[in-house]
Amino acid sequence: MSTLAQRGLQISKNAIFSLFVNRAAKLLGRPFKVVTILNEAADKLADEHSKDNKFKQLFDAALTVVRLVRSYATGDYRQIQASTVISGLAVLLYVLNPIDLIPDFIPVLGFLDDLSLVSWFIGKFQGELVRFREWETQQAGLAGCTVPAATTTSLPAIAELGHS
Repeated sequence: MSTLAQRGLQISKNAIFSLFVNRAAKLLGRPFKVVTILNEAADKLADEHSKDNKFKQLFDAALTVVRLVRSYATGDYRQIQASTVISGLAVLLYVLNPIDLIPDFIPVLGFLDDLSLVSWFIGKFQGELVRFREWETQQAGLAGCTVPAATTTSLPAIAELGHS
C-alpha cells in the first residue's frame, strides 16, 4: 500500500491536476474570486468532527493552506514563491471539485484522493507552512489577538499520515 503522500504525488502528476494548476495560476490575480474559493474549501474541510486522529491533523494543515493562500491573495503575506501558492490553490480547487479522479460521491474513496493530494502538498511544502504559521503567530502577537489552536500545533509528519 502507498502512503497518502505517495498517492498525492501520483495525483499531482496527473493531467487532470495540471488543469487545476492552470486554473489556479489564472485565478491568483483575482483576490475576490480566490477568497470565495478559499471560503468554500475551508467549509468543506471544516466538516470533519474527529479531534485527535491523523485525518484531523491533515484537516488542520489543509486549513493552514487556506489561510496561507488567503493571506497571499490579500497581500498580507508575501514571503513565499507564487508557484507554491499556485500549487496550494490548485490543491484546494481539486478538493472542491466533486468530479475528479475518484468522484466525491463514492463513499470514503471519493475523499481519499483529496486527502492524498493535500498530504502530498503538506509534505512537499512543509517548511513553507511552518514559516507561515510562525508568521501568523507573530502577527497575532503584534495585534494582541489569540492564535487559533491549529496555528500553534505542529504539522503532521508524512509518516504520521498513514496508508490509503
